[in-house]
Amino acid sequence: MSRVQRLALATIGLAQFAVAMDFSIVYVAMPTIGADLGMDPATLQWLITAYSLPFAGFLLFGGKVIDRVGALRVFVAGIAVFGAASVLAGVANADWLVILGRALQGLAGAFLSPAILALLSVNFPTGPVRARAYSIWGAVGASGLAAGVVFGGLFTEVSWRLIFLVNIPIVLICIWGTRKMTDTIKVDAARSRIPTVSTILGTAAILLVVLTLTLFGETGADPLQLGIVGAVALLALIVFLTNEHHSQTPLIDRPLRKIKNLRRGALAAALYMSSVGTEFFIVTLFLQDQRGFSPLTAGIAFLPLAALVTIGNIWAGRLLKTWTAPRVLLLGFSISAAGLLMLAAMLGVESFWVGLLPGFLVSGLGHGMVFTSVFVLGNTGVPGELSGAAGAVLTSAQYVSNGVGIAILTIFVTHIAGTSGFAWAFGFNTAVAIAGILLAISTLRKARHDAQVTDSSHLTQ
Repeated sequence: MSRVQRLALATIGLAQFAVAMDFSIVYVAMPTIGADLGMDPATLQWLITAYSLPFAGFLLFGGKVIDRVGALRVFVAGIAVFGAASVLAGVANADWLVILGRALQGLAGAFLSPAILALLSVNFPTGPVRARAYSIWGAVGASGLAAGVVFGGLFTEVSWRLIFLVNIPIVLICIWGTRKMTDTIKVDAARSRIPTVSTILGTAAILLVVLTLTLFGETGADPLQLGIVGAVALLALIVFLTNEHHSQTPLIDRPLRKIKNLRRGALAAALYMSSVGTEFFIVTLFLQDQRGFSPLTAGIAFLPLAALVTIGNIWAGRLLKTWTAPRVLLLGFSISAAGLLMLAAMLGVESFWVGLLPGFLVSGLGHGMVFTSVFVLGNTGVPGELSGAAGAVLTSAQYVSNGVGIAILTIFVTHIAGTSGFAWAFGFNTAVAIAGILLAISTLRKARHDAQVTDSSHLTQ
């Protein structure tokens, strides 16, 4: 790997670390931010949702823009907006300003994420060098998620504003590091239509669904207001789906919709992110609101969970050498469901070591296994020229379901007092993980049936 490539990888890796870290760094800081700015739990969940929904809604859009103008320009613009949004959130003196800053961070991330992948591809040729670059990129992303909860606790002990302002030096270093990067080849405008209308309709529809769930979760919500917003959300979904069916520039290209493994992978990604994927959110609130943990102690308490997620990733990677993706997915969801059920049942136990740690370890292991197998399943049978778009579909499914899942969990925590509300929330997560088990079983059966049909056709020829 040349000196220029090492600089490019360091820059790309640092940007990926920031995007991943900012998804999780806010978890531990949420109760402190809420207390400082007077945010109730229903409003507080928007600190997560405001990041994840624009990220999901504009991810495919970002890929199309990169085709038109080049990944390097999008990367520089994206990281600059990410930095400006971090400053806005860091100096905000009102809840809506912090939420706006988070939304702009997520929007920037939607352009940064595909730009990072495109720059990796063009700066590192096929072979051992590219394999090493992708391996380092993946490790940096995973470590960013894990480091986020720890750094969140550490910075919040001083000031919660630091969790956003820490991005400023990262952004400046990333912009400096792009000096000698190779840019992607721009695609002719006629071959790369940007789905502007589809993107706006899809993002608006999901935002309205989450807003409806949020209003439902608020105590004393106006039934008329709730009904109106719910009706508008339903109408927006219908308009979006109708547009997807008839539009010449749909958000999800038609060839992608025909790939069965991608459809199953996207559903698995949604079930994953709304089960163990929302675990960080609910555990953060429980540790600080119910157990009185400080932000730093809560961040440290997440370390075993983060470590087991990494171990689960590694184990799944090894199993996938001999197992099919649906088998690993089935094992991962089964372990996840067991861990979440343990947490739901043991929340009343005061000891962290007895009541929470076993569930953390088990659910974390399943978490890592599911994450890896979801992307392998979803990309199985996808043509090379569609692999980037397929990855964007899987990632979008994750972030959309994360926003919806957190909104549902907030309803339990808001309407059911004390530990019972959190137990119901973990029960919901367990039920979603069980749905993932059923999906994996269905996928396994379908694969076996297809294999039998193929064998029979060979015998008759």
